Amino acid sequence: MRASRPGGPDGVLLLDKPAGITSTRALAKAKRLVGSLKGGHTGTLDPFATGLLPLVFGEATKFSRFLIDSEKSYEATLRLGEVTPTGDTESAVDRRREVRADDAAIDGVLRSLHGAQTQVPPMHSAVRVGGRRLYDYARSGEQVERPAREVELFEIERLARRGDDLDIRVRCSKGTYVRTLAGEIGERLGCGAHLVALRRTGVGAFHLGEAVDLATLEREGIDAARGRLLPPDVLVAGLERLDVDDDAAWRLCNGQEIGAPEACAAEVAIFGPQGRFLGVASRVAAGRLAPLRLMFTGEAKLPDFA
Repeated sequence: MRASRPGGPDGVLLLDKPAGITSTRALAKAKRLVGSLKGGHTGTLDPFATGLLPLVFGEATKFSRFLIDSEKSYEATLRLGEVTPTGDTESAVDRRREVRADDAAIDGVLRSLHGAQTQVPPMHSAVRVGGRRLYDYARSGEQVERPAREVELFEIERLARRGDDLDIRVRCSKGTYVRTLAGEIGERLGCGAHLVALRRTGVGAFHLGEAVDLATLEREGIDAARGRLLPPDVLVAGLERLDVDDDAAWRLCNGQEIGAPEACAAEVAIFGPQGRFLGVASRVAAGRLAPLRLMFTGEAKLPDFA
């Protein structure tokens, strides 16, 4: 965590979101507990879902998209033989079918779902179509055409089965709806299914075991909460790193292009002298980089490396 500015600290908090509240509500509570005026999340969890919700504060908000684009991991419980309009417990069961699939059939269906595929976002989701959230259309009883998205399932496996409740583990690309996946599994098994529990266990390189819950933050107080913040540069750990000298750092922080290795990536994380994180630059031409997102360095934009 960097030193606090008037608006609060800069950093990343790994929160274990409880069930029953929205991601926006969880963020609002965390902002109060760390004493921040500026914050955001890196991809929402549905109200009934729990688990890892990385939150960003202060200057870290500028780099949240690099985590939003990361792969996600979940543990989910599907109830076979029952279907709901929302695909989860937020609505009542409206269809029931007999479950005849054995474990071998389930494993076969899960194997068939590995890899790249298209997925249509559910009507009860926050995706925007025509300037409105899909859940707004759903609440008013409207159905709209939803463009299919390319997603990828890197891993999907059966963990346990208890009667008609099926526990699975999923590692997937961004934009994957586990509710939709649950419905697809149910259809392929010929019995239907919906989610009764969902817990996010990983986002990029972060794991649920590193997260803290709201009750602990409340109990420990603001100083301890701020002490849990990770520095903003953890959000760009997946980018190529480029260390620059004083002159290049000054030019970059004043909006100027800088030289770079010919073979550098399209986007790179820039670090100045003493390893200070400056921000992210993008390649604009062979051997040239321009600032894309920069940490705040003061009115004069002169980094103090002393």
